[in-house]
Amino acid sequence: MPDKPVALTIAGSDSGGGAGIQADLKSMEANGVFGASALAAVTAQNTETVAEAHDLPPSLVAAQIDAVATDMDVAVAKTGMLSSPGIIETVAERVEAHGLFPFVVDPVMISKSGFKLLQDAAIDTLVHELLPLATVVTPNVHEAEHLTSLEIETTDDLRTAGEALLDYGPDAVLVKGGHLADVEQAVDVLVRPDHTSTFAASHIETKHTHGTGCTYASAIAANLAKGYDLERAIDRAKCYVTGAIRHALALGHGRGPTGHFFHLDPEAALSEADVAVASS
Repeated sequence: MPDKPVALTIAGSDSGGGAGIQADLKSMEANGVFGASALAAVTAQNTETVAEAHDLPPSLVAAQIDAVATDMDVAVAKTGMLSSPGIIETVAERVEAHGLFPFVVDPVMISKSGFKLLQDAAIDTLVHELLPLATVVTPNVHEAEHLTSLEIETTDDLRTAGEALLDYGPDAVLVKGGHLADVEQAVDVLVRPDHTSTFAASHIETKHTHGTGCTYASAIAANLAKGYDLERAIDRAKCYVTGAIRHALALGHGRGPTGHFFHLDPEAALSEADVAVASS
């Protein structure tokens, strides 16, 4: 059996398992690549709230990246929660040192429950140190508004925000419109220097959307690792995350997680003909 491509996620954890590095790894594996990880922060989190968060030392974040990158042929890297200037600077330096490209940057800023996951002092570092390295940046509406100081209400606004973010140096910006009010479709706009593409899928009425941003960005990364060009990688990831939301899990008392493995038949493993059962 051929080896799988390796995707490296650099992000924070979610003890509830629905977002963060846990969602990244599930999404990557579900999209056919091997997920490796470098933990940047630990959060006490569930479907209702983020109760507490603790950053790991930048030196330990760097050591994790080095450990993976010097042992495995990393086909893509992806970031999530990187909350401090020191961690962001470290990640940027190690990504360049190891040539971890394509590089997907999900600029995680705040949880759905309102917990700040990116320090105010780190925003400038994110913009000037990390975004210029990105193959694609994947902000949602709220993140794009915060990073550009623009108000986003329409698909045209998504495009305008993407163009503004493109000025910071990434190869491309995917502004996700799932948070737009009164929409019949979830529309995302990919802005590149030479053209713009739009990706639309059915808007699914559900409160169970915990971890969708992490899941989507990781699916894009996985498909880039498999050799798809950016537009096709996003298209495939959009199809996947829409299915995962459609099959979201009503776990916990808040916003349940997406169903990362909705496409798998749990009974399939029982049909293996070469399994022998011995009894005594």
